[in-house]
Amino acid sequence: MDEKLKSIVLEHSNDIIQMWLEEVNNHKKDDYTATISDELFENTNREFVNVIFSSIERQGLSSDMDDFSERLINLGWPLSYLTDGMQVFRRVLTEYILSQSDQIDSNYFSKVLREVDDWVDPVINRLVNEFSGSWENIVSLQRVALQELSAPLIPVMDNITIMPLIGTIDTERAKFIMENLLDGVIKHNAEVVLIDITGVPVVDTMVAHHIIQAAEAVRLIGSRCILVGIRPEIAQTIVNLGIDLGKFPTKSSLRKGFQTALELTNRTIEEAQTNDKDIEKLIDSLDKE
Repeated sequence: MDEKLKSIVLEHSNDIIQMWLEEVNNHKKDDYTATISDELFENTNREFVNVIFSSIERQGLSSDMDDFSERLINLGWPLSYLTDGMQVFRRVLTEYILSQSDQIDSNYFSKVLREVDDWVDPVINRLVNEFSGSWENIVSLQRVALQELSAPLIPVMDNITIMPLIGTIDTERAKFIMENLLDGVIKHNAEVVLIDITGVPVVDTMVAHHIIQAAEAVRLIGSRCILVGIRPEIAQTIVNLGIDLGKFPTKSSLRKGFQTALELTNRTIEEAQTNDKDIEKLIDSLDKE
């Protein structure tokens, strides 16, 4: 690092900061930061430029930069705010250093550009890496959460569970459905699993194949599958495609499927009987209260 250029920058840091702030503020009206309050924008800009100068002064990247970028990520600021700000800083810094020289030749100009690049580029790379790492982690967590929500196994009664499926089923999701289904059957000790495809918009050959595979896998571990939610248009599609779903029961609605599941587990639904005398006693007790 050229100490002479460094001293020029640090000795006139206030002037450079003011130039940078004015330039950044000029862009606020036309970009993504227009909705941010002036006070927050001003404070963030000052913290940003102080972090930059701290890096120049220490001749390296500081922990302050990591803390600053992490706060911006948590607050939802876009990466472009940092990269645009650094490009403005590069331009302002270069122009200011050149303005302090009485005579500028091509060698001096190239030297200033290289020195400014050596200050700015590591900062940009560090900020981009911090943002990329954080967003990759967030996306990964969201993907896991969506997968868990996309194929939930819900125990509704002893030995009976339901897996409601919503949306398109591709190969990757089908694999997760299979794994979650088998794990859930073991975990909940399920004898019958209702796979509800009411929310699946299209059942083609591939989707039916995945469902048949899942049902067969469940059968191999000692349980049974009932496919429910077969709408008329889906039934017609299955017939036209020549798909054989005869290996396990199918029902048009979840209610009918649940009734079948009760029968398979040797249970029935009984309606409670209430006579007129019981109703009169209940009304009398309410009137006395």
